[in-house]
Amino acid sequence: MKKTALLIFAMLMSASAYAQEAVSHVGTDKAMYALGLAIMLGLGAYGATSAQGKVGASAMEGLARNPQARNSMFVPMIVVLALIESLFILTWLIAQGVAGKI
Repeated sequence: MKKTALLIFAMLMSASAYAQEAVSHVGTDKAMYALGLAIMLGLGAYGATSAQGKVGASAMEGLARNPQARNSMFVPMIVVLALIESLFILTWLIAQGVAGKI
């Protein structure tokens, strides 16, 4: 939690660099697209990997508590992992569309 708060604080503090008037406005839109693309992909990857890790950890904990529930836990776990991965793939496809504007 502290690392996330520190990251958000650092991103907000760097916003003051954009408050200065630019010398030329050529390429500013492309820079903002690139910045948004980097943030979108980074947050998407972080969210997907942390969610998949939590699903895997919960599945292992459930199997440790009740090994007989393996067959009833396996299919829902795979479905949830596939849905999490599909959300990141959707993020990646949107990023490819934005990358075409750069």
